[in-house]
Amino acid sequence: MSTPPIDSYAFLSDTHTGALIGADGTVDWFCVPHFEGDAVFARLLDRRVGGAFTLSVDGHAEPARRYLPGTLVLESAHSVDGGTAIGQDFLAVRAGDAAQPFRAGMLLVRRLRVRQGSVRVRAEVTPRPGYGSGPVDWHRDDDQWVAGDAGLRLVSELPFRVDGPTVRAEAVLHEGQTVDVLLGYGPGRIEAVDPADLLEQTCRTWREWSDRSDYTGRGREQVRHSAAVLRGLSFDETGALLAAPTASLPEEIGGVRNWDYRFTWHRDAALLLLALFRLGHAEEGRRYLHFLLTTCAGAGDVLTPLVGIHGVTREEEVLEHLGGYAGSRPVRIGNEAAQQLQFDTYGHVLDAALSYQQLTGELSGAQWQALRRHVDTMAARWREPDHGVWEIRGPCRHYVNSKVMAWVCLDRGIRLAGLLGDDGAPVERWRTERDAIHAEVLDRGYDRGIDSFVLAYDSTELDASLLRMPLVGFLPGDDPRVLATIARVRRDLAVAPALIRRYVVDDGLPGEEGAFLLCSFELVSALVLAGQRDEAAEVFDRLCAYAGPLGLYAEQLDADGTALGNYPQAFTHLALIEAALNLDGSGDRDALHAWAERTARPVH
Repeated sequence: MSTPPIDSYAFLSDTHTGALIGADGTVDWFCVPHFEGDAVFARLLDRRVGGAFTLSVDGHAEPARRYLPGTLVLESAHSVDGGTAIGQDFLAVRAGDAAQPFRAGMLLVRRLRVRQGSVRVRAEVTPRPGYGSGPVDWHRDDDQWVAGDAGLRLVSELPFRVDGPTVRAEAVLHEGQTVDVLLGYGPGRIEAVDPADLLEQTCRTWREWSDRSDYTGRGREQVRHSAAVLRGLSFDETGALLAAPTASLPEEIGGVRNWDYRFTWHRDAALLLLALFRLGHAEEGRRYLHFLLTTCAGAGDVLTPLVGIHGVTREEEVLEHLGGYAGSRPVRIGNEAAQQLQFDTYGHVLDAALSYQQLTGELSGAQWQALRRHVDTMAARWREPDHGVWEIRGPCRHYVNSKVMAWVCLDRGIRLAGLLGDDGAPVERWRTERDAIHAEVLDRGYDRGIDSFVLAYDSTELDASLLRMPLVGFLPGDDPRVLATIARVRRDLAVAPALIRRYVVDDGLPGEEGAFLLCSFELVSALVLAGQRDEAAEVFDRLCAYAGPLGLYAEQLDADGTALGNYPQAFTHLALIEAALNLDGSGDRDALHAWAERTARPVH
């Protein structure tokens, strides 16, 4: 069986878990009882044993697919000899309250309506819990099918029958007929529901949320869709943001760079907070910041770079029984990077906290006391080497980005102490250390021979994360050293027009990865702050053209446009939003620079 392109999959979400569904009508990835749970359908990572849920129309070519506007409801139009049919696939959701704005129905709903003529429909459900570890035994419970230990129930008017580990059905449907298949993953029986009502309720919930944003500027549709994707990746119970809903999708096809991204990375913090507030989703911003600060308050003196959506992190392990996406092994779940020392984390957290306080004035005294402890940690430890933002699995080094973000941590700490009137904070010591970092980075982090900031002290290697230097106010966007670094990164890290790698360095792993889309979109923002708006617009348009057929982005792209890495990737969609907003506001450069330095409210 051929392996579908990563970005050909649709992403469904009820904000409690997610599913990926291919163009062939097969759900190839589905984790229960939540995003971090074990996959009961994992054909994405092994097309032989992974398990899947298919609802297909006989004789169809690939259907025309789209998301219903403002939603994560997938619509598929099937045209075959003898008839046409329209399908809708979604994870049911309804509006909640301020404590939990979205309420998951814990139902994967698949509908198919015959618009004209007749079609033959086939359905197969083969759960294999534990990431394909083994089959289930099906049994009947009145009108519902129960899948052994998988925690799944199935309801449908289709004539399902048991065939070993699979339940399957087929039927001929005629014009005007609709068939529904409901797969429940919650506790207890599936309640009697009208699937048409579930569809209407789910669409209304998504659209009411999307319509809160009044953004009408550059890239409006991409921004709106990216915001919905981010909402779909935000866990309903805590507001935590997943980096992606998938595990072990390869950064190199057939290679070993396969990681689990079903965690919250603190480096997303400031970007997510600013995106939510700038697009009118303040409540979600508050929920996320509460999760972030609660996690940081319980972290002791060392912040881990990532945590699970419940505030704990699963240890990394290898699933030997899975062959991997397109033969990319090993298949890993959990993430060892949680054990790394990454000083950039502190800067992202304090940057988010300052932005939150500037926007709301709601930071509590207890929250500030926890943050103060982390500012003190950076004041004491910034001279140490660390593992760096890119989680290279090698020895610690003096990464320039880590130093810049340590500077951000101290700078934001100083500003927060002033905003909160904390006369007891050791602001003078923080200011001394902040200024020492700035001087050292300019002295040791910039190589005059190659005319660029570099990956680490005493190296000449490049690092695309340095494009963020003007975006956090470390230097003005039109500083000659920033301009030279932008030019060098575009020249030496490019894999195709508008596409740039993170770095080119021996990172201890065989093979190489593709272009990193976060950095590619951050190039747009850096060009805007550099005063190169036309160039920024050209890069932005090229990147928008690289979106998958459903407007989704993976973490990376090969030079030929092949999607790589986990999918859909929150960081990519966040950087798209940031780039669009900065590009749209490029007519007011003073305001843009003020916002980059966190001295003004965001530009709209």
